[in-house]
Amino acid sequence: MAWFRKDKKPLKAQDRRDLPSDVFDKCPGCSEILYRERLAQNLNVCPACDHHLKIAAEAYLSILADSGTFEEIDAHLRAADPLGFEDLKAYPDRIAAAEAKGKTEAAISGTGKLDGIDIVLTVMDFAYIGGSMGSVVGEKIARAGRVALEREIPFLIVSASGGARMQEGMLSLMQMAKTSTVLARLHEASIPFISILTNPTTGGVTASHSMLGDVNIAEPDALIGFAGPRVIEETIKQELPQGFQRSQFLLEHGMVDCIVDRRELKKTVALVLRHQFAGWTE
Repeated sequence: MAWFRKDKKPLKAQDRRDLPSDVFDKCPGCSEILYRERLAQNLNVCPACDHHLKIAAEAYLSILADSGTFEEIDAHLRAADPLGFEDLKAYPDRIAAAEAKGKTEAAISGTGKLDGIDIVLTVMDFAYIGGSMGSVVGEKIARAGRVALEREIPFLIVSASGGARMQEGMLSLMQMAKTSTVLARLHEASIPFISILTNPTTGGVTASHSMLGDVNIAEPDALIGFAGPRVIEETIKQELPQGFQRSQFLLEHGMVDCIVDRRELKKTVALVLRHQFAGWTE
């Protein structure tokens, strides 16, 4: 009775035809066509190859913070244009375009609970000018760190960034020192800081707070580094190793402590806090 049975096969690109664009997504890793609803239920991790597709900053908030516990802080802070920067597009126009998407800055900070543990959480938002770190992002991270210091609770940062925001010049670079200083104060007070690195985490963000965690956790196959691979190859005139600046390469060379599947992220962070920093979970 084989003619009554239809074998289930993965949907390929050629099978998609004229189906609505809001129904399916194509996996960048294996090129499978995936039902968007099913993909969302799987936290935007491809069920066929486990490739981690990018997700919004708000999605990380819902993954990490217990339902109904996250309360945003410093939401009123907005970027200015202290240098009057102009390139192909004036900086105020870039800000306006980002805000038109419903974004207010490249970082969201707040307090909440993670598996019942009080935390301060900052999530960088790549959708706002590439998650670049300008004065407001640095100030938000610094203020969030000070809240963790005052309340003596763990601090988490989810990084996703192209680096320092060039439209703010030296003021942007100063945020590297500002964020690192606050984290040093947390370290001196023995207050846990966990850094979660997603794809991509590059430039001045990598060179400051994202690599300063008591525990550095990376998502699978995330691009993590300072300068991009192409820039490095052109500078040193050598071909880079396979997988250079990807999570696994960094793990093998001691730059990150573990690689964690997004679906296991909350459970892993809670486990780390309870076992490594037991005094902060009572």
